[in-house]
Amino acid sequence: MSEQVAPPPAPQAEQAGQPEPVAPAVPEQPEKPKGGGAKKALGIVGAIVAFLVIAALKFGAASAIGNFLNPDETAEAKAGDCIAELPEVTGTEEQSVSDAKVVKCTSTEAVYNVVGRVEDQTEAQAKTGKSCEQYIKEGDDGYIFYNIAPGGKGYLLCLTKKA
Repeated sequence: MSEQVAPPPAPQAEQAGQPEPVAPAVPEQPEKPKGGGAKKALGIVGAIVAFLVIAALKFGAASAIGNFLNPDETAEAKAGDCIAELPEVTGTEEQSVSDAKVVKCTSTEAVYNVVGRVEDQTEAQAKTGKSCEQYIKEGDDGYIFYNIAPGGKGYLLCLTKKA
């Protein structure tokens, strides 16, 4: 039972012999849970997101999501374009690159000329370098840049150092 505080009785009420007034008891109302609807909505949204992620992984959309988050800036490169600085490699050495980009050939960032592009290449074909032999002149320093998913096919760019 809760305690109630009432104002002191009026002096004339005591004199008249009337009983002291008592404040009526107010029943306590239970608090309504807050955020119940929001929690339910978040649960539904979470379930939908989880479903979409699983569906994307199952049906191969993971690479599309990956491309959206980390786009391949050389995907549209063609002969006549220029590429910014890449890691220096010698001989048959290979290096992974995550930030290659096409730049204007008049830019100070331009380091390589794209002299050829070859489509539908496997990783093994790209590593031989034979596909670029027709594009790279004798005496030029030739480089091969490729973007090929393991076990799949992709493109390779035939590059020479910009003069």
